[in-house]
Amino acid sequence: MSARVLLLCLLMSGPASAQGFAGLGTQAEGFAIPAPGYQFAFPDDHGPHTDFRIEWWYLTANLKDADGVEYGVQWTLFRTALGPGDRAGWSSPQLWMGHAALTSGSEHFVAERLARGGIGQAGVTPAPFAAWIDDWEMTSKAQAGADVLSALSLGASGSGFSYELALNADKPIVLHGKNGYSVKSEQGQASRYYSQPFYTAAGSLKIGDRNIAVTGRAWLDREWSSQPLASDQSGWDWFSLHFDSGDKMMAFRLRGAGPAFTSASWITAEGEVTPMRSDDVVLTPLDRAIVAGRRLPVAWRIDVPLRGVSVTTRALNKQAWMATSVPYWEGPVSVTGSHPGRGYLEMTGYE
Repeated sequence: MSARVLLLCLLMSGPASAQGFAGLGTQAEGFAIPAPGYQFAFPDDHGPHTDFRIEWWYLTANLKDADGVEYGVQWTLFRTALGPGDRAGWSSPQLWMGHAALTSGSEHFVAERLARGGIGQAGVTPAPFAAWIDDWEMTSKAQAGADVLSALSLGASGSGFSYELALNADKPIVLHGKNGYSVKSEQGQASRYYSQPFYTAAGSLKIGDRNIAVTGRAWLDREWSSQPLASDQSGWDWFSLHFDSGDKMMAFRLRGAGPAFTSASWITAEGEVTPMRSDDVVLTPLDRAIVAGRRLPVAWRIDVPLRGVSVTTRALNKQAWMATSVPYWEGPVSVTGSHPGRGYLEMTGYE
């Protein structure tokens, strides 16, 4: 059976509304389940956790060229598993999927790669750190003694586009939730979740025959679980925001049959992180647009009264639809109001 068929069997095994987006609300018998009190160990935790069913290495970048024209870049490697553990060769139960995107105000390019584990086509090594699928690569360029994610080179290509970026961070990794234990529902579903949100980025984009030098900021998310959604949760709205003050915020809203479940992290410019409770943050959809036949909220108001935050986010390109095996919306946003800046928005599970 091909890697494409295996991935679709795993990720699309039933209606998203019945078991969470892409089946992430289904029971995960035999797989490990995150528990509170875990002590992260780096660089090992930068690598794969094959006893868990679902994992990703997820990077987004807000970029500008010399004329101030804005762009966004996404690079993601997903690992999913048919069973816990790993084996060499074609008997490996690990499956890999890569997504790359490049977005401007008028264009949105998307590419997808699929691979089977155990044969070297895709994978992650923690030290020296490298994540790859085919010729798409995220590779450590960190100096000896530094965290391996503190400096990265990043590259991907697809039909009509490619990019190469150098990323450097001078602040520590941040843990979300309670010491990296990120709860996703009132029923207690959770993941292990950390980020490196402090990258400066520089490099080049290629769109058609145009080469474009860019600089900006980037954010890497690392998350793994086996059942991160409750069975009645259909999808999420997720924000990573770089404020001009240097502070940052991650926030998500998980949609279900009842009230949405919200969580967030406030990250100071110095790298101190404070988890926020569901009632600390209010995410309100504003303007909507028809995207791929769906009516999606492409502008939002975000209020955090305890931090004096009242901002509006607007999509750089409303049509930033990821027409991949498991489709979703992903794109750069502007932030105006009390804390201006830039960021990224991901929306899943809209039918």
